[in-house]
Amino acid sequence: MPGMETENSNTSRAEELKQLANEAFKGHKYSQAIDLYTRAIELNGENAVYYANRAFAHTKLEEYGSAIQDGTRAIEIDPRYSKGYYRRGAAYLAMGKFKDALKDFQQVKKLCPNDPDATKKLKECEKAVMKLKFEEAISVPESQRRSVADSIDYHSVEVEPQYAGARIEGDVVTLDFVKKMLDDFKNQKNLHKRYAYQIVLQTREMLRALPSLVDIVVPAGKHFTVCGDVHGQFYDLLNIFELNGLPSEDNPYLFNGDFVDRGSFSLEVILTLFAFKCMCPSAIHLARGNHESKSMNKIYGFEGEVRSKLSEIFVELFAEVFCCLPLAHVINEKVFVVHGGLFSVDGVKLSDIRAIDRFCEPPEEGLMCELLWSDPQPQPGRGPSKRGVGLSFGGDVTKRFLQENNLDLVVRSHEVKDEGYEIEHDGKLITVFSAPNYCDQMGNKGAFIRFEAPDMKPNIVTFSAVPHPDVKPMAYANNFLRMFS
Repeated sequence: MPGMETENSNTSRAEELKQLANEAFKGHKYSQAIDLYTRAIELNGENAVYYANRAFAHTKLEEYGSAIQDGTRAIEIDPRYSKGYYRRGAAYLAMGKFKDALKDFQQVKKLCPNDPDATKKLKECEKAVMKLKFEEAISVPESQRRSVADSIDYHSVEVEPQYAGARIEGDVVTLDFVKKMLDDFKNQKNLHKRYAYQIVLQTREMLRALPSLVDIVVPAGKHFTVCGDVHGQFYDLLNIFELNGLPSEDNPYLFNGDFVDRGSFSLEVILTLFAFKCMCPSAIHLARGNHESKSMNKIYGFEGEVRSKLSEIFVELFAEVFCCLPLAHVINEKVFVVHGGLFSVDGVKLSDIRAIDRFCEPPEEGLMCELLWSDPQPQPGRGPSKRGVGLSFGGDVTKRFLQENNLDLVVRSHEVKDEGYEIEHDGKLITVFSAPNYCDQMGNKGAFIRFEAPDMKPNIVTFSAVPHPDVKPMAYANNFLRMFS
């Protein structure tokens, strides 16, 4: 029977593609694995394993919305296939949706009652949900919450005589202090909390005074550097400064969000960036990323790292200061720089972004959410986000936004790229990502962009990862999430 033969050959070819996808996955080539699983699904769309495997690859690329869709499809095909619930539960967990994750892990346990791994993950998930409920129960309403920053007087914090690290003399952060601090950090020594308080509180004052959209002017003959996500990779941040010079009035930088989480030197990164801001406010500009938020920091390591290296009060303090970070920058009225991307509606003007009340945790929808979370897509129009938050937007959306606001270029970050950058949307949009070999496993390069005024043509510089001390990424992350990474 010809039809039967075609079906059999499709099934066997799909299996071959699955094997190739598995090999790509093992080699950390997750995008390639997704493409191969997709081709297998096109030949045999009723195999739950293909969807569960593709969900895992999506999770590795932080495309949690797509992972949830694939996990759901696997469950629809085979409601007794535990891996479908497992993959979907892991994606819910990565998004901080603990209650949804708990339901899926309860189902895994029901289907695999004797699996010790399923039991362990269920217990951890139950603990996370209990903790969440407890925190909700004792939380103070926003309107009644007092600023922790207002309760701290760093002058009164005693510095022990035996402390041999970097010291700020008086109230002024100097280049000598910053260099000494960087040396201490390089040798895995902590900064005294008195000086950490001073740096964070002084930065807060500066950030609070800024608008939600900051205009930057680069004089003719001068240059300006934009960096993407650093994600706690302190030794790679030092390498950027080796390659491109320390931040100064004549060598200014914009770091475009996601300074922290994932990498286990996030505190060193954020104190370095804040210290340069205190030393010379025009030397460094800082934008908020989706990881400058409580919900992300709770899961992906920054909260645990701050608690371990400093104290609980700093957890609250950083959360407050992150709410002061601007959401976007415009350089020389031509280059729009934002962490995530553009909007679910046309007609958004720069004045609308300036008007956003940003002093809050990021909402789950609206302009602020989209600025922090959205991603470009190759096809025109708009589509659902692979991440499950924000949206995907096409080249036509980018073109209209630029035309309506008399701009030339969108620069954004937010996505790991093999070469550290990607140029899309007919050259009108550049993604820049500055964390090479992301999470010690992606094998990508990092990049930064140098703009020379007045022509403001982007000059992209790429670089490779440098060695760092043997502290694994996510070392301070939520226990439960580490099980899946």
